[in-house]
This record gives sequence, C-alpha cells and structure tokens, in this order.
Amino acid sequence: MAVDELDTRILRLLLEQPRTSVREYARMLGVARGTLQARLDRLERDGVITGTGPSLSPAALGHPVLAFVHIEVTQGHLDEVGDALAAVPEIIEAFSITGGGDLLTRVVARDNAHLEDVIQALISMPGVVRTRTEVALRERVPHRVLPLVESIGRAARS
Repeated sequence: MAVDELDTRILRLLLEQPRTSVREYARMLGVARGTLQARLDRLERDGVITGTGPSLSPAALGHPVLAFVHIEVTQGHLDEVGDALAAVPEIIEAFSITGGGDLLTRVVARDNAHLEDVIQALISMPGVVRTRTEVALRERVPHRVLPLVESIGRAARS
C-alpha cells in the first residue's frame, strides 16, 4: 500500500496526539473532515493502523521483570505450542523466528521467582524441547514507529 505525505502527517498526529478528535485533526492538517475520515478508514482497512487502544505498562501493573524466552519446539508442533502460549497471560508477544529456536516470546513477571514459574510452565508444555531466557535490564529504545513514519514521509515528498 502506498502511503503519501498526507497519510504520514495523519499518522504522525495519531502517534503524537492520540486523544485528539477527528475534527481537530482535520483542522490541524487543513483538510476536510470527510477527507481525513476516508484516509483513516483506508489506513485501517489496509492494516497500517492496527489499533486505537491505550498502551499499558506491565511494570506499572505489577510486572516489572521483562524477559525474552526463546523456545525450541519439536518438529511439527509449532501451531500447538503457539496456541498453548496464548493461554499464558504473562506472555505478551510471541513470534515464529529463524535462528536459535523456533519461537521468541516476550514475557513479563512480578519478580524473578515468578519468571522462573512461568518458564517452568513453558518447559512442561507438550512439544517444547527447551527454552533459553534473556532478562532485560533496561529499555534503551522504547517501542516506536514515528521515526519510520517520518522517514516514509520524507521519501514520499521526494
């Protein structure tokens, strides 16, 4: 899907001021409200905009420990293990990967003992061969998309 300069300006506003109304976005961008709404609808339909809810902090919710757990899966059991991972509330993301392991999960926990309990639960899942855990010490670059949007906007102007 091609994203043009107006799309990138809209996306920037959504990221920087997520609680602003569509009417106010249109005023700020100098476009008609209908134009803005049509663009938003297209961006959602094309999968560029994937959510509108708030970002929540697991740490503020009492789960300050963050770990990345690599999971090696018995051949042919990737889907079953993936389905089982979805039932573990402390797993906040899981990806199929290449390299060392078959799945990479982002896991949060109350403390190190809780993290160990979660890992033990993962190890006991049918189809899981082994895990390897890396505990995050400090976030250096928070999840972000705005620099990418700005880069795409610069390219669209060229």
